[in-house]
Amino acid sequence: MARQKARRQYGSGSVSQRADGKWVARLEAGWTPRGTRRRIARIAPTEAAAKRLLRDLQREHAEGAEVGGRRLTVKAWCETWLEHQATRVRPKTYETDASIVRRWLVPTIGHRKLADLTPADVRKVTAAVRDAGRTSTTARYAQAVLVRALKAAVREGHPVPQRVLDVDKPAAAVSDRTSLTVPETVAVLAAAAKRPDGSRWVAALRYGMRQGECLGLTWEHVDLERELLDVSWQLQTLRYADRERDTFRIPDGYEARRLEGAWHLTRPKTAKGQRVIPLLSVLAEPLRAWREVAPESPHGLVWPRPDGRPRDSKEDRAEWWALCDEAGARHPSGRRYHLHEARNLAATLLKAAGVDPFYITAILGHASIATSEGYMTIGQEQLRAALEATSPLLVPARRQIGS
Repeated sequence: MARQKARRQYGSGSVSQRADGKWVARLEAGWTPRGTRRRIARIAPTEAAAKRLLRDLQREHAEGAEVGGRRLTVKAWCETWLEHQATRVRPKTYETDASIVRRWLVPTIGHRKLADLTPADVRKVTAAVRDAGRTSTTARYAQAVLVRALKAAVREGHPVPQRVLDVDKPAAAVSDRTSLTVPETVAVLAAAAKRPDGSRWVAALRYGMRQGECLGLTWEHVDLERELLDVSWQLQTLRYADRERDTFRIPDGYEARRLEGAWHLTRPKTAKGQRVIPLLSVLAEPLRAWREVAPESPHGLVWPRPDGRPRDSKEDRAEWWALCDEAGARHPSGRRYHLHEARNLAATLLKAAGVDPFYITAILGHASIATSEGYMTIGQEQLRAALEATSPLLVPARRQIGS
């Protein structure tokens, strides 16, 4: 009498042979999002190989990993990861990460399975970035995005070799960013004084305000009577989640006030960026004059387009370059100064004036300051003294701009 094979326990999976002679390992692995049974099948040439595949599936299931994760590719996982990122990180961070995924990760190693990744795959991404003429800083960031995505995969139970996460990062490229010189700053401020909206550039050079902070500043946050400036919002365009429904991709806990189109006022990325700083006459006086002639903005923007709508960052940057060209201000390498280098200047002036680092970070928005009324009064006096300490360094500019 032929011996019957013992029936496998229900739910432990099965191994069977197809009509074409190949063997199939099957395992029921929970439920799909639609509520149907999730069945995983693997094909092998022999019964022994099919049994090994089944044991692998059972082990993954027992360890809490997503069954079948060993076949998940980098491209497939990154798509899932980006969907999750859209709900938890700031829009600019999401856009940067998504760009890295689509431009570097998917084209180079998107086809590779997570479980089969090797350090060579990581180096392949670095090589692709460098071959395209990008700096090692870009390669370093691309690897950082890859590692973050893979660590998220590990947390979800997908198999990723640890050695892939331990690959050394490329060294960051040496940055040539610097600040304008004092003579250049004097010349730029003098050129700005000839323009009705010259206060825009005083805010950048003397206060180190970021571009988004300047373009998102509204008159309700400018207190000319008490001479205080509340830097609480930034101008930013957000990506549509569904254009037909007119909805946007806004992460959880993210504060955003829509102005028009994709334009929004958003909170700085951390509470550190939200600050109240004193208005010296070097900025208060130009602001008072500008308010009399500024375009009427339906959103109350301080420095809008001539029609009152939000000013595009590219237009703003072009005006900055035109101002620098008029003043003859150029980077030592011969290139134009980046707008963000105006912020470097403000930090340099404060440091040169011997201002305590605590107040420098409070003015530039790199550290939090208390918002209670009592502390703010003391803080304002100290911040005002810190800002005034830089004035002697720009005496010619003060005479032309007003203080």
